[in-house]
Amino acid sequence: MGLSISYIDGQTPLDEDEKEGLRIKTISTRGDLDEFEQQNIEKAVEWTLGRKLKASTIFNESFVRELHRRMYGDVWKWAGEFRKSNKNLGKDKEQIGAWLKQLNDNALYWIGSKTYSEDELAIRYKHEIVSIHCFPNGNGRHSRLIADVIVNCIFGKPVFTWSSANTISHYVIV
Repeated sequence: MGLSISYIDGQTPLDEDEKEGLRIKTISTRGDLDEFEQQNIEKAVEWTLGRKLKASTIFNESFVRELHRRMYGDVWKWAGEFRKSNKNLGKDKEQIGAWLKQLNDNALYWIGSKTYSEDELAIRYKHEIVSIHCFPNGNGRHSRLIADVIVNCIFGKPVFTWSSANTISHYVIV
């Protein structure tokens, strides 16, 4: 049967080979997929928020990949791996690592020079990482969580509301 999902405006469709990376073969609908991904994301939220992390830890390719892996690794085999195909948005697949390194270096500079307020820095990082579009799926949710990690784990501030009263729900597909 396989995974058959429809996409709403703004979502990046998965290639057929990316769909084959599904770990849970009983998932066949968007609703099933959302449910399993949400369970996995909740584990990632618990792993990150409330911890005190250094900027040099967060603004690092290995952390960016590990966060994505923790968000989706129970559902997708390729979680935490950069995408291997070009999409309708994002940087060229061959340049993802270079763009991410530049963004991480910029973020460390922004913190050191106090270029932006704490909230603006997190939102700028969120915007830039989602525009790189590092992964085949989950880039928007990943970018929201990493912005929350920045404000919460570096600056000790509450997470953004992302137009929702529920802390977990803002990592759901909207």
